[in-house]
Amino acid sequence: MALVVLLRGVNVGGHRTFRPTTLAEQLKHLGAINIGAAGTFVVRHPVTPAQLRAEVARKLPFDAEIVVCQGREIRKLVSNDYFADQPVRPDVVRFVSVLSRRPRITPPTPMSFPSSGKWLLKIVARQNRFVLGMYRRHMKVISYLGELDRLYGVPLTTRNWNTITAVARVLRNNEIPLE
Repeated sequence: MALVVLLRGVNVGGHRTFRPTTLAEQLKHLGAINIGAAGTFVVRHPVTPAQLRAEVARKLPFDAEIVVCQGREIRKLVSNDYFADQPVRPDVVRFVSVLSRRPRITPPTPMSFPSSGKWLLKIVARQNRFVLGMYRRHMKVISYLGELDRLYGVPLTTRNWNTITAVARVLRNNEIPLE
């Protein structure tokens, strides 16, 4: 089964920058496909998560949190419509935060930030290691997203819902085993 790699905190604000296409080329022997610029890759050839994490770490020019998911986890995630009851608006971004490991704390959902007044970040659901939510385009949202690490007690990395659905499309298109 395919694996999905999500790097945390890379290519953001000019810090820990690299070319994801170059890394995908270096991982070509694993059938790696780059998705976007935030450090998201689908690895189609058989490899254990630990081996993959070690190989990615060796190829990066800096230390980074490397989150590895099973492709089937992503496919299961997108099979549910967590945002069905949520309005689609141009100023609202749907996202998924992926917990790096089992959380120490499991806060209840839904929840909103700030806790009173007009929400800027809203957590709508959690499925295993995935935290699904929405945020309004506002400067304060970055600090609220940073609070999620503290709330769950483990590091997490966040991707736009569009990125997650792009990963699911790649996974769906590669169901036939590679030779």
